[in-house]
Amino acid sequence: MKNTIAIVGRPNVGKSTLFNRLVGQRKAIMDNESGVTRDRHYGYGDWTGKYYSVIDTGGYVHGSDDVFEEEIRKQVKLAIDEADVILFMVDVDAGLHGLDEEFANVMRRYQGKKPIYLVANKADTNARAHAAGEFYSLGIGDGDIFTISSQNGSGTGDLLDAIVSHFDDPWEEEPDAGLPKIAVLGRPNVGKSSLFNLLLGEERTIVTDIAGTTRDAIQTRYNAFGNDFILVDTAGLRRKNKVHEDIEFYSVLRSIRAMEESDVCIVMLDATRGIEAQDVNIIGLADRNRKGIVIVVNKWDLIEDKQTNTVKEFEDLIKEKIAPISYPPIIFTSVLTKQRVHKAIETAVQVYHNKTKKVPTSQLNEVMLREIEAHQPPSVKGKMVRIKYVTQLPTHNPVFAFFCNLPQYVKDSYSRYLENRLREHFDFTGVPIGIIFRKK
Repeated sequence: MKNTIAIVGRPNVGKSTLFNRLVGQRKAIMDNESGVTRDRHYGYGDWTGKYYSVIDTGGYVHGSDDVFEEEIRKQVKLAIDEADVILFMVDVDAGLHGLDEEFANVMRRYQGKKPIYLVANKADTNARAHAAGEFYSLGIGDGDIFTISSQNGSGTGDLLDAIVSHFDDPWEEEPDAGLPKIAVLGRPNVGKSSLFNLLLGEERTIVTDIAGTTRDAIQTRYNAFGNDFILVDTAGLRRKNKVHEDIEFYSVLRSIRAMEESDVCIVMLDATRGIEAQDVNIIGLADRNRKGIVIVVNKWDLIEDKQTNTVKEFEDLIKEKIAPISYPPIIFTSVLTKQRVHKAIETAVQVYHNKTKKVPTSQLNEVMLREIEAHQPPSVKGKMVRIKYVTQLPTHNPVFAFFCNLPQYVKDSYSRYLENRLREHFDFTGVPIGIIFRKK
């Protein structure tokens, strides 16, 4: 990816705050607790009408045995390798820290190979800006230290002027604009990040057996096998009474926002645990938000003694639990053994096409008026409902308007009949359908 900026440094210097300012929205979780950001987090911003990509990273801690900090170090190095310009961030308020000096040793191997800017954050006053001089002792950076306040934005304009001077071929527009968004949702530890990494062919997000490893909603462009879309990994969604800390609360909010901004939701279940109440809640939430839905049952390789009808029994149980929602396709996968993973993605892409499908009005009337003739709406109080015309409305989701003489008398059961016929003839698998009746 061209025109890429990586923000790196020790924990708690304000990297995520600067990231949010550079992309112009609160995409990364910010908290005073160290280690909130774990994965590489991407976003887009623009300066003087030119777009760039920004990578937020976790705080680099040298030599720690902590499983998360070890993984964060890998993610930081991947971000540095990927970046065109590196922002080494320090904290003026805290002063020169031993972790800054240790990280400077890591950064020396990149000195002269890529532009590196030393960015002294929290320089809200003149006194603090002058105090930034002590960071020259690190011997890192191209030219002067940039003193900024990522909280209020002071100094960031000069920093961006310097950054974009290295971009020979700036984008004229955001490169991901208009692409489908597919979000991967589910309870903690069902395999969302493992699926994400497998599809991208790299360790894009940290994977451990510890529930709650992923905190932010992480999005990346997937462009392979003829597909081109934005894939979003999300934090595990727990029940409200299981969310105990602020960071996890914001993680859940980010996951819900990612779902709201997506076109299709892949809802992952754990085959070894079956479908649980929280899985049903997540599917219901996606349905209420009128999203395309694909249900992926992961860890299918761990189910022993499979019989011929095991899949059907599992499917029937899922359908029973999520009723009356009946449209999502169900795919059985194993991310570990790579079993049917691409089938799940192909299905999600097809669901997106179904969601954006427009049926020609002439074809719609030819098929549906024949079905209506074969099965007329039941009469109410001796009055006959006559449906004369049907058309698809210009909405984000498939919505069909049936024009008739007495719309108030059409029963829900007949509306479901029409929905089933629409699905049967025009393949709206995975997509919620809206049906309304209007006076003609």
